[in-house]
Amino acid sequence: MSYRLLFRESGTSVASWALVAVCARMPVAMAPLALVLLVRERPGGYTLGAVLAAVYVIGEIVGAPLLGTRMRAARARPQLAAGLAVGACGFGALGLPYGVPSWLLGVSAFVAGAAPGAAPGALRALLTGLAPERAVRQAMSFESVLSFGVWALAPAVTAWLALSVAPWVPLLVACALMALSVPGLWLLPVGWAPASGDEQRPGARVLLRAWPVYVTGAASMSLLAMAELILPALLEQRGFGVGLAGPLLAGFSAGSAVGALVYGLRVWPGRLPVQGLVLVLGVAGCVAGVALAPWAGVIAAGLVVAGVLQAGAMLTRNLMLREVLPTGALAAGYSVMYAAVGAGYAGSGSLAGVLLGVLPAWGAVLSGVGVTVVLGVVGFWGERGVRGAGRSLAGAGAGAGAGARGVSRSSSGS
Repeated sequence: MSYRLLFRESGTSVASWALVAVCARMPVAMAPLALVLLVRERPGGYTLGAVLAAVYVIGEIVGAPLLGTRMRAARARPQLAAGLAVGACGFGALGLPYGVPSWLLGVSAFVAGAAPGAAPGALRALLTGLAPERAVRQAMSFESVLSFGVWALAPAVTAWLALSVAPWVPLLVACALMALSVPGLWLLPVGWAPASGDEQRPGARVLLRAWPVYVTGAASMSLLAMAELILPALLEQRGFGVGLAGPLLAGFSAGSAVGALVYGLRVWPGRLPVQGLVLVLGVAGCVAGVALAPWAGVIAAGLVVAGVLQAGAMLTRNLMLREVLPTGALAAGYSVMYAAVGAGYAGSGSLAGVLLGVLPAWGAVLSGVGVTVVLGVVGFWGERGVRGAGRSLAGAGAGAGAGARGVSRSSSGS
C-alpha cells in the first residue's frame, strides 16, 4: 500500500501535524550537543556539558512516563500545550547569556527535558488517530522518516549556530521552535479518543502488560548506543581516522530513513513479534560484523544495513503496542516506550565505558551484542503470551478508536 492513501484521506491534517512535530522535536534533537557547546569555554568545559546533557536525558526519562500516563486521551491538547510551553521556558533559561550558575543550568536542563516528555507519545497517538486504519503502518513510517531527518539535520544546525554565531543561540532557537509548536496544536485534533463521562487514565497494570515490547525496544536501542559510543575507539584500533565516525553514523541515519520508508510500503510476512525478533537479530548480526571487520567499506556497509533494519525493528514495537493496549492508553504506552528506550541507551552508554576499560573495542561491541540478543529473546518469549491477552484490551478500545477519528476530525478546529 502506498503513502497516497494516508495523505489523500487525511487531507492537510498530516501536513499540519508534520509542522508541529518538527517544531517540537528539533529542540530535543539539538539539546545534547547544544548543552555541550554552551559551556565548553566555562570552568569544567566538556565535563560540565556532558553532565548537563545527562541531566537533560534523565529529565526525559522521568517526564515521559510520569506525564504520559496522566494525559487524557479525549482532551490531551491542554496538557500537551502546557508541557511544551514549560519546556520552551526551560530552553529559554538555558539560552541566557553567560553568568548563570551551573546548578541553575542543571535545573533548566532537567525542566527542558521533563516538561515536554509526553509530547512524542501524544503526537504519535494524534497522528495514528488522524490516519485511516488501513494507513496506520504508513503513518508510523512517515513519522519515523521525519524523525530521522530531524535527527540528521539537528547536529549540523546546532554546531553551525554555536560556533559561527554564539554558544547560546542554538538554545534560543530551540526555545522559539518549541514555543511555535504550542499554537500549532490548535490545527490538530483535541485528542485521539472519543470523550466519555467516566474517562480514566490508564492504570499501571494495563501499561505493564506490554513489558515485553518495552524490553525489545530497549534492547534495540542499547545496541545502537554500543555501536555509536564505541565506534571511535574501534576505528582507532583498526588504524582508521576517528573523524570517519561522523560520516559512518550519517550513513546509519540515512539507512534508517530508507528502512522506515520501505517498511511502510507493504505488509510484511510474519507476526509482528516475529518480525521484531528477526530485525533485532539482524541488527545484532550487522553490528557484530562491524566489530570484526578490518575494512572501512565493510564497516560502512554494515552500519547502513543495520540502520535499515533498526528502523523496521522500532516500527514493529510501536505497531505491537497498538495491538496490546487500548486506544486510550496508547500515548501513555508510547511514553513508557520512550523512557525505556532512553534508559536502554543510557545504560548501554555506561556499560560501554566500563567495558572499554577491560576489553578491546571489538570485544566491548560483541558483549553488547550478546546482551541485546538475550533481551530480544526474552521480549519475544513474553510477547507470545501478551499478544493474546492484549487483544481483549485492544478490542475494548477498537470501536472507540474508530469513532475517535470522526470525533478528532470534527474537533480539529476547536
